[in-house]
Amino acid sequence: MKSNSVPDYSDWADGPPLIALRSENGADGDQQFLLGTREYDWHSHVRGQVFCVESGLVHVRTRHGSWLLPPHRAGWIPPGQAHHVSVSGAISGWSVLLTTAACVDLPAQPCVVSINALMRALVARAASWSALEELSREQAAVITVLLDELRQAPHEALHLPMPASHRLREVTTAILAQPGGSLGLPELASLASMSVRTLSRLFLAETGISIGQWRQQAQLLHALERLAAGEAVAKVADALGYATPSNFIVMFRRHFGQAPGKYFSQA
Repeated sequence: MKSNSVPDYSDWADGPPLIALRSENGADGDQQFLLGTREYDWHSHVRGQVFCVESGLVHVRTRHGSWLLPPHRAGWIPPGQAHHVSVSGAISGWSVLLTTAACVDLPAQPCVVSINALMRALVARAASWSALEELSREQAAVITVLLDELRQAPHEALHLPMPASHRLREVTTAILAQPGGSLGLPELASLASMSVRTLSRLFLAETGISIGQWRQQAQLLHALERLAAGEAVAKVADALGYATPSNFIVMFRRHFGQAPGKYFSQA
């Protein structure tokens, strides 16, 4: 339990512009950043949140879609953004909480970004500070550099945009239920009670990508979850309907720039 004298940092509008928390073996010292394997139901924070795990996987859902967060990628949730979080097997990681003013130049929507050694070092430094003490000039300089790094960090293709309309959500639900399934456009259009042409047009308008691209992205995210859990590449490829593991590896490398084994070994 938290002491009554210590605020919930994620909903603390006052205090320093940046508060960094580290978690080891599932929880940090003041219990404000819990990992392990758990779910956080729909909620939002006054502060923006950047978070990273060093093992396991984090699945974040928002009204804009779903994001998967493998090790050593950072997730960004803007202030006030409702989200649902599932954490699987995360032993250690960190979280950075930012006041609304500190978030001005950061993305307006949730995203996943790459992180580098400098960002990790800056967060480690900030995590050693007391959130209840006034920042020194040197600490303020560290925050400025960290915010610059976050603004410039490249985004990773780990997002699955969700359509707004109920009928199109029926389609995405069917795809997610069987990411390796063989439902074609006619079957998906029938689920949505519309023609193939109308389905294709509306889906592109609401998500920004085609149904084919969305299905492949869903397969990639599903594959990441299973690979992070330790499943063999061949088993994952078979579950997703690929004729051979090599075909799956080619698709994975095209999207992430690396084969699955190297992607997770570097993480």
